[in-house]
Amino acid sequence: MDLFSINNIKDILFRHGFHFSKSLGQNFLTERSVCEQIAEYSEICPDDCVLEIGPGIGSLTSVLAEYAKKVVSVEIDRSLLPVLNETLAEFGNVKIINNDILKCDLASLIENEFDGNKPKVCANLPYYITTPILSYLIESGRFSSITTMIQKEVADRICAKAGTRDYGAFSVFAQYYTQPEFLFTVDKECFIPQPKVQSAVIRLKVLQTPAASPKSQEMFFKVVKASFAQRRKQLVNSLYSAFKSELEKESIIEILSSLGHKPTIRGEELTIEDFCALSDVIYSKVQNIKF
Repeated sequence: MDLFSINNIKDILFRHGFHFSKSLGQNFLTERSVCEQIAEYSEICPDDCVLEIGPGIGSLTSVLAEYAKKVVSVEIDRSLLPVLNETLAEFGNVKIINNDILKCDLASLIENEFDGNKPKVCANLPYYITTPILSYLIESGRFSSITTMIQKEVADRICAKAGTRDYGAFSVFAQYYTQPEFLFTVDKECFIPQPKVQSAVIRLKVLQTPAASPKSQEMFFKVVKASFAQRRKQLVNSLYSAFKSELEKESIIEILSSLGHKPTIRGEELTIEDFCALSDVIYSKVQNIKF
């Protein structure tokens, strides 16, 4: 079955009475070359297992099934199940699970479907919920890599380096746990219906150990979050807003100075290593505070 023909796609969806849901952010891939690139960049081997999120009509799923030992696709939209039963009928190594990925017990899913082995993730994520899903997958620590199509603006933020406009709290979070790589952009014409924003594919290679080793991971992310809470503010003021019940502004200035930072520095200028050193000093100052 040709899942990359617009006419075939429209016919299948019409026969099953399917209607696109704006609330679910449904934009289905129609370009085979894009799906093949995603599979190739995922570095899927014949013995690999893949967790896919949001299979749509199964275009990417069908390509992944040609590369992988097994593909498990999680689809939230129940109305797509009969469509997928038809479009993926020829693939014996594909299983569809009707669920919200954010409500899935990933430990149980991986144990039951992949014999406890770490699968790779491939996905065409709904743009409105990209950050929660990626955060959930990354923090689970149960995947070797995540290759996904997302809004280009978000891809730029995830891959941004310190000191650039796109660098922010989610950049630090993603780069703390993974090695992000911007792979390629995808034209709007490769989807049905066409999205209003530009898309891009990124690969997140999950690190064996985090990129830094703070004394308190909770403090590390509290400092990161505070540093980007109000981007126009200097770092000393952002930190004071978050820690004013524990630290005087002068104390924060002293901490920054001890680490070689000027009082005028802003959060987006700090690397992960800088944030680690900063959070360690703050943690030492207020370690008897319960977080």
